[in-house]
Amino acid sequence: MDRSPGRRAWWLRSPWGRAVAAALAGALPALAFPAPSWWWLAYGALVPWLLLVRSAPTYGRAALDGWLGGAGFILAVHHWLLPSLHVFILVLALLLGALWAPWGLLVRALLGGAPESGGAARSVSGEGRWRATGGRRAAALVLVPSGWLMVELVRSWEYLGGPWGLLGASQWQVPPALRLASIGGVWLVSLLIVAVNTALAELVARPAARLPAVVGLLVCALAGTAAWYWAPVPRPAGTVRIAIVQPGLTGTPTERLARSEALTRSLAGRGVRLVVWGESSLYRDPVDRPDIAARLAALSRRTGAELLVNADAPRNGGPGIYKSAVLIGPDGPTGDRYAKMRLVPFGEYIPLRSVLGWATKVGKAATTDRIRGTHQVVMPVASAHGLRIGPLVCFETAFPDMSRHLARDGARVLVAQSSTSTFQGSWAPRQHASLGALRAAETWRPMVHATLTGVSAVYGPRGERIGEQLGTDRSAAEVYDLPLAEGTSPYVRYGDWAVYTAVGALVLAGAYAGVRAVSGRPARARR
Repeated sequence: MDRSPGRRAWWLRSPWGRAVAAALAGALPALAFPAPSWWWLAYGALVPWLLLVRSAPTYGRAALDGWLGGAGFILAVHHWLLPSLHVFILVLALLLGALWAPWGLLVRALLGGAPESGGAARSVSGEGRWRATGGRRAAALVLVPSGWLMVELVRSWEYLGGPWGLLGASQWQVPPALRLASIGGVWLVSLLIVAVNTALAELVARPAARLPAVVGLLVCALAGTAAWYWAPVPRPAGTVRIAIVQPGLTGTPTERLARSEALTRSLAGRGVRLVVWGESSLYRDPVDRPDIAARLAALSRRTGAELLVNADAPRNGGPGIYKSAVLIGPDGPTGDRYAKMRLVPFGEYIPLRSVLGWATKVGKAATTDRIRGTHQVVMPVASAHGLRIGPLVCFETAFPDMSRHLARDGARVLVAQSSTSTFQGSWAPRQHASLGALRAAETWRPMVHATLTGVSAVYGPRGERIGEQLGTDRSAAEVYDLPLAEGTSPYVRYGDWAVYTAVGALVLAGAYAGVRAVSGRPARARR
């Protein structure tokens, strides 16, 4: 499969052809995510990109192929942002795509052709070169996935947009992958997927040197099998009846409130203990509006359930706007509330507004910055015999650490309030809803994902889907018997050990390469 430059396809010889190929290859894995949800594609979708990068004639070209492929991936996974960000999404894709440039160097170093021959190389026997190459291929099965994970980790920083589109999240409906997530989080699933792709790329590129690749594939298969059969599982602990109110596209905030009230009243007499409304279901804080608080309290008394609403409003008439989950009981607000901590860049605030404020003129960027909350909150629900819930707002469900901390703080149920009304007709609502399965599986805590306009969904403590999803064409109140669980998942207990392992592998590899480089210099000098 190794071809000389003269025999390569024309598009590989052309810089522009390679650029287009890199962007398309990087975009391919996006099809594994909702809406297509071709989850199986993830296990081979990186192969074209890997083969392209390894064939780069220079390390500089490999870095560029990694960069352009990363830009293609970001653009494809977030393409539904185009109506909101317009041309700025291209800038965003190029900025985040640069994170894959070092990964391109790593792929070229580990999967590329043999090092250029020189005096030292000529003195090594054929068997020695085979061993060196075989060792490099074996190392690639660990280091290439570790390098990918570092990219995912860095771009997961909330100020860079957060961990939307982590490769492991594409496996949200695959039970063995969800079992792996309960052990090492979505990070462990990403590592496994990239390891499989790396092994397949080695088989395609060098069929004669297939031993490390075959061993790598067997190890991945055995890891998935072992997790499925021997990983611990949560213990059932009864059920609680909850309801989601999804008003749909109803026009003004006043009309939305009226529709939400009507749907909530329809739940009376059905044994519901908690009713969840979506993000920004109120544009006035019920704590500051006694009339709204009284209406909501009347709904709580009528249904026998507490209401978790969401206010996109200032507090106490102050200048700043918070997105707050507010718990309402039969006597009004209970005092339990949570203000969203991680805001959507450009959607809810503009970083460095004095420099990037022009984004409001070319898209639907936030005209006013929202204010961040300061800490996570676990709320007791008195109507459900003291059930403790952990609220999250909007894309906070993309952050594994937030749901993990809520589980460690005693939350029995994770509750996400979202909107996605801006992105109707795109892949965004289904992508967002799918994240609940990962967070439930990681923490052994069921997840309720309630939206204004769909997709709303509920997942059990193993990440399994419960009941019917409410699509973007629905305006309804749906009741779910939510299974509860006891126990602490390995991921909640041990945290991001998969990330630390990847960092350790890269550090050790870097140290080894440095030692070899230093120890080889005197020998070359003597020659």
